[in-house]
Amino acid sequence: MSKTTSPEAIETLFDHNGTYRFARWGRPIAPVVFGVDDDTLTAMKSAMATTVGVAGQTLVETDPELGSNFMWFFCQEWNEILSVPDLDKLVPNLDQTIAQLEQRDLNSHRVFAFDNDGAIKLCVMFVRIKGEMADVPVHVLTTGETFQAMALWSPNAFQDESPIAIIQENNLCLVKPEYAAILRASYDATMPAVADDASHALRVSARALKLWQDMQQ
Repeated sequence: MSKTTSPEAIETLFDHNGTYRFARWGRPIAPVVFGVDDDTLTAMKSAMATTVGVAGQTLVETDPELGSNFMWFFCQEWNEILSVPDLDKLVPNLDQTIAQLEQRDLNSHRVFAFDNDGAIKLCVMFVRIKGEMADVPVHVLTTGETFQAMALWSPNAFQDESPIAIIQENNLCLVKPEYAAILRASYDATMPAVADDASHALRVSARALKLWQDMQQ
């Protein structure tokens, strides 16, 4: 068994201050990107489609309720986000969020919204292209951030290990097999979109282990 796909490891991936909390998307993902050129947008959409496909999902053009439900905002300074019209209506406490990002000197941040059942219905992605982030290839950035937007992972889930790997021969990237197996297992049609009991980790682990073993063959 891969240590990453063990029940204990999966519990840690969805640990929120000592409480198990899992949520995945409850609807198809309809992305929109602001603040990049056309070539970057094309590369991003390709990377998003590939990463969403890991979960067995596909991108769609529009969401019936929201129009777009996976919104990316790129900036060079965080205060630029505050000038986006009506964004404060979509993201609660936007001023406080931006102030915290400035204070902690972070370069990316995700804000989720949930439907009445607790499944993800919206993700707003903020990315500041500054410092080390400015040197990250667009497909690497998009793959990593999209993967982390596919579920409500623990805030500490990927502090010690990235869920993506870069192929040195061609500089492309992909989701590591063990994490791909966990995500795919989480999106199994027989699995719930929302869970707050750690027994969910056992079910994910059993499915992920089988998927991971199949990948090794």
